[in-house]
Amino acid sequence: MDAILSAQQSLEKKGNLSKAIADVQTLIDQLQKTRDAVGETPEQTALHMAKLKQPVKASFDKIEEDLKEVNKGLNQYQKALKEKFKNSALPSAANDVLSRETGLVNRAIAMHLLREGKFGVARTLVKEVNESQQQAQAMDPAGQSSWIHEFADTDAMIMDMDMDTQWESREDGEVLEGKGHLQRKFTEMYHILDALRNQHSLGPAIAWAREHSTELENRGSNLEFELSRLKFVELYTSSADAVSDDEHSFGGPVQALEYARSVFPTFSGRYSRETSSLLGSLAFSPALDESPYSNLFFNQHTWEEVSSSFTREFCSMLGLSSTSPLYTAVTAGGIALPILEKVERVMAASRGQWTSVNELPVETPLPPEMLFHSIFVCPVSKEQGTDANPPMMLPCGHVIAKESLEMHARGKNRMKCPYCPNESHPREAKRVYI
Repeated sequence: MDAILSAQQSLEKKGNLSKAIADVQTLIDQLQKTRDAVGETPEQTALHMAKLKQPVKASFDKIEEDLKEVNKGLNQYQKALKEKFKNSALPSAANDVLSRETGLVNRAIAMHLLREGKFGVARTLVKEVNESQQQAQAMDPAGQSSWIHEFADTDAMIMDMDMDTQWESREDGEVLEGKGHLQRKFTEMYHILDALRNQHSLGPAIAWAREHSTELENRGSNLEFELSRLKFVELYTSSADAVSDDEHSFGGPVQALEYARSVFPTFSGRYSRETSSLLGSLAFSPALDESPYSNLFFNQHTWEEVSSSFTREFCSMLGLSSTSPLYTAVTAGGIALPILEKVERVMAASRGQWTSVNELPVETPLPPEMLFHSIFVCPVSKEQGTDANPPMMLPCGHVIAKESLEMHARGKNRMKCPYCPNESHPREAKRVYI
């Protein structure tokens, strides 16, 4: 990667188009100046054009020289990319596991588009997949995927969400958990996130948290309190004549106290310490930035943190992860790809091959946020546990892989534990779920 980084730095220096743009603008100014002169003195048109000939030629030469530097930097960068990423054959369908799971891939892409608020693109994707599956169903009635109904809803009046469009729901206001419910749910999420991140408006998020207060409480979530705390901070630091985005049209410390009296009693049991700190800050209102409570009010990442918390809770209530599975898979694949490419080159040079179909030949380091479950390695065979070779716990408490258990128990009524003197029957071993 050093060669690519070096070429990138060279391209940033040599491939700067600011010189060429400045020279083009100078040429345009010269042409406009000559045009104005011709308009003022038409009888001297020939003279003005003669004077323009040499500056125009010089400008074109300068622009061409500027572009040579740009092309040189691009050529070096392109050469570095070709050296690093040499052409290789794409994996065939026989080795591509996902080629047999087109429905799973399409669903992951559609879900990712919904998470990103690209509702129009998601709707088009689902429509085209649905049409292709209807054609396939005519030949194979059992081949239709069951995930389409989660997205497709021709009756739902859902428009693309962006900064200037309004969110519309069904005319009858009915919310169904059947056809197209995921699309409606993610439209609602994007509507609230747009208010939080771009407009710094807490109204829609607070209304949603109040509506789902019981579910959030049962989950042990802090979202509802965090939104109320942020509302208190917003009122506290606003001017006295500020107009809020909900039913409370007041601002300033006194108005924040009024808001706390109406809302904080709900959280007094679980968040008594936090509410006491917020109310104690009222005594320092003339010099809040120098008070012991300044960290509660001057946090630059507050809005992003509460947006992430809302996304996490919203997706959790839908039974989904807070991050897109497609994003996680692509990121993990990008981290693992250089390692696997190196392994493939080494094996090709040594004429070796992978011995296990469902296992990787080397360890692939991933960041902690991408480690979703513990990994069991059999202490006897030193092989990683799989669905076909799960961990098994013996009556004595030691855990070994199923294949190791079968190997030690072969031809015996009772087997001895590999790590202690205890003996047991193989049927007494129990599978361990990690």
